[in-house]
Amino acid sequence: MKWAAILGITVVLVFMTIYEWPKMKVKMKREKIAFAALTILGGVLAFLLVFYPEMPGPTQWIDAIYKPLGKFLEK
Repeated sequence: MKWAAILGITVVLVFMTIYEWPKMKVKMKREKIAFAALTILGGVLAFLLVFYPEMPGPTQWIDAIYKPLGKFLEK
């Protein structure tokens, strides 16, 4: 079933790229780089969440980072 999710994510990413890429003009290099980077980053995160659904989210990362600081400030 995970492969169906991977296939679905891939199809969505491909259709997004097919739809948006031609609308960007040739001179829009920065926009194309940003679009490609964000699309790849989003795809990688989506694939990781399919295979590792228990992966901690951003709020758990922030909690882990600031927990020692909170203990230090309590003293």
